[in-house]
Amino acid sequence: MIEKIRTLLREIETLEAVSAEELEALRIKYLSKKGEIASLMNEFRNVAAEEKREVGMRLNELKEKAQDRINGLKERFEPAQTGSRMSDLTRTAYPAPSGTRHPLSIVRKEICDIFGRLGFSIAEGPEIEDDWHVFSALNFAEDHPARDMQDTFFIRHHPDVVLRTHTSSVQTRVMEHSQPPIRIICPGRVYRNEAISYRAHCFFHQVEALYVDREVSFADLKQALLFFAREMFGAHTEIRLRPSYFPFTEPSAEMDISCILCGGKGCPFCKHTGWVEILGCGMVDPNVLDNCGIDSRLYSGYALGMGIERITNLKYRVKDLRMFSENDVRFLKQFEAAY
Repeated sequence: MIEKIRTLLREIETLEAVSAEELEALRIKYLSKKGEIASLMNEFRNVAAEEKREVGMRLNELKEKAQDRINGLKERFEPAQTGSRMSDLTRTAYPAPSGTRHPLSIVRKEICDIFGRLGFSIAEGPEIEDDWHVFSALNFAEDHPARDMQDTFFIRHHPDVVLRTHTSSVQTRVMEHSQPPIRIICPGRVYRNEAISYRAHCFFHQVEALYVDREVSFADLKQALLFFAREMFGAHTEIRLRPSYFPFTEPSAEMDISCILCGGKGCPFCKHTGWVEILGCGMVDPNVLDNCGIDSRLYSGYALGMGIERITNLKYRVKDLRMFSENDVRFLKQFEAAY
């Protein structure tokens, strides 16, 4: 079969046409569904397993060269585009300004790209959720403050239906329907019943990550965090982990990065500490794994979560969170060259 491919390749390299009709006939002969190359593709099914790799590569090369040769000949028969023909009299007299990406979209994509290089895939879920996936499966006690009306939006007449307060609900849904290894990142919009101000909003955006497998350790979490921090904020960024508490992780920690303005020396931005807090993390609580149908005696995992607005503020020094949702064109135009 390889010899057939070589013979056909020599034919294609010498193809010539003196008219558009002749060129179309050549295209049909070699590239149509019943053409020479399609016939070879059908024969490919019978190739021995040990030869499939080489034959497949040569077939792809043959098809690409045939398409390139036909396209090259086609240019000879296309009429030259004159200035008058290129003019579109229906266009506006003034150029329409191009749009820009939203800063939150820019940062979200950058975060997802970084974790994508670590093998994480994107998972998404509904914004209108039930109590089980948002709270109970994540080890929230019945009297936990987050269940209170002060923090959560409940759907009227449906006390068990809420607007999700974090994208951890996506993690519980994935764990319910998958078995380890699980390595996902969950970006999305979340809602909390808070007064709107320059530093808080009733909706914002999060990215959470989850990794569950055999023998996952806190050292794995720390290395992933260090990689993320240096990819996002620069190769000289340092991190530190402070003990904290979250119902769904044990042990839990909050992560700080060395201030990107003063390099850790201390400035008003970092309140002269040299450190800026950016996310929470920890080892997945065994109760959460068991609640979602994963045997905590065999598997362990880590989880982390961050606010996209927080990371965007650090990168672009946006002092008022309300600017992200007001769609002020003057604000958005500042990000034309950001990504």
